[in-house]
Amino acid sequence: MYAPVAASANGTTKLSRCPLSSVRVVHEPRDGEEATLATEVELAESFLAQARGLMFRRSIPDDYALVFPFGGVAKRDTHMVFVPFDIDALWLVDGRVEAGQRLPAWRGLAVNEADTLIELPAGAAEAVGVGDEVRVEEE
Repeated sequence: MYAPVAASANGTTKLSRCPLSSVRVVHEPRDGEEATLATEVELAESFLAQARGLMFRRSIPDDYALVFPFGGVAKRDTHMVFVPFDIDALWLVDGRVEAGQRLPAWRGLAVNEADTLIELPAGAAEAVGVGDEVRVEEE
């Protein structure tokens, strides 16, 4: 996640490129022990950040997550245009996993209901199942 540095005239927050190391994405399965999925967390809160997503990046770290917090539950899509690596995507409603999918580089596309979408490196969400809880928290 990046530290907020200033609010724009329309109330959106601009982000700096200083990762906050005290934020993580945690998986809590229904029948197991919680596990950390990511410790390098970036929030895509603005329209521009959500539209860009992971496009034009060459790679992401193994412990990385891009979190898209939305204002409510609706159909949320993600695509892999200009993303040259596979990812795992999780669609959440109130912290509960509604869907998860591995998306292939360049050609992946998926849509599901969510109030939060989380994108992770391929394989990071392998143990996450529908109905599990996933949360973004400060340590």
